[in-house]
Amino acid sequence: MTPGLPHFLIVGAFLFAFGILCVMTRRNAVGVLMGVELILNSANINFIAFAHFSGTAQTRIDGHVFALFCIVLAALECAVALAIVMAIYRNFNKLIDMEELTTLRE
Repeated sequence: MTPGLPHFLIVGAFLFAFGILCVMTRRNAVGVLMGVELILNSANINFIAFAHFSGTAQTRIDGHVFALFCIVLAALECAVALAIVMAIYRNFNKLIDMEELTTLRE
């Protein structure tokens, strides 16, 4: 049995749910960032799945281009977020919970 479109959509939905759960429950900035990455990867799975199971060659390429664009945006978002986390760590010499962090001026 080969996996069809519903199988990929279920995997994407589970990844999305785990990402939302991680964003909502984690207090650490790195944990929240991991949850956001899971959410973006679930969107990539859906883009590729719909592109693979669509009818024309043009829509297959479009799905892959959307997924590649999403991967580039996720890498940029990860770089900026990790730079902010490192700046906070340098200022406070510890990892701070998201609730404690109110401004970056401190």
